[in-house]
Amino acid sequence: MGKEIILYNLADGVTDEQYKEYVVNEKGPLLESLPSVKKFELVKMTGAATGEVPYKYIGIMHLSSLEDFYQKDAPSQKFQDFVAKWSTMVSPGFHIVSGEEIY
Repeated sequence: MGKEIILYNLADGVTDEQYKEYVVNEKGPLLESLPSVKKFELVKMTGAATGEVPYKYIGIMHLSSLEDFYQKDAPSQKFQDFVAKWSTMVSPGFHIVSGEEIY
């Protein structure tokens, strides 16, 4: 199973409460409606064993196939509209990584 993991912080002026409402009402349902997305999780980081937490939010998309996501869902107008709105709510410097589940 493929995974896409997004590490980010919120943009200035966007509160945790506003973002949670957006995730529950829009982002989560939209991502989980994409055919290649099996599950979406969002984790709000509250601490670290050592040092500071560099990213407050970590989004995890569990994908049936990385190829299907990148070739079909990511280019779709529905997903591109989501990205346009989401990118106004997060700080620049976010990271998106992807890979295959091993265990």
